[in-house]
Amino acid sequence: MLCRFTFIPDGNVLVYQGQPGETYEDALLSFGINPDAALLFAGGRSLPQDKKIEEEEVGIFLTSSRG
Repeated sequence: MLCRFTFIPDGNVLVYQGQPGETYEDALLSFGINPDAALLFAGGRSLPQDKKIEEEEVGIFLTSSRG
């Protein structure tokens, strides 16, 4: 399964090729992104990070960590 992650607002793209059943959190961790500092969006809606990857394109908005 392939999923294309586009950073908001700069437009940089990361492509994730994972296994069936993997979650968005798995993808973020594979990129070295702290899931606590990222918001995910697809089709104008936010996505929970524990959701299995189903969308082909996802936007990532990085936030600051609370720690």
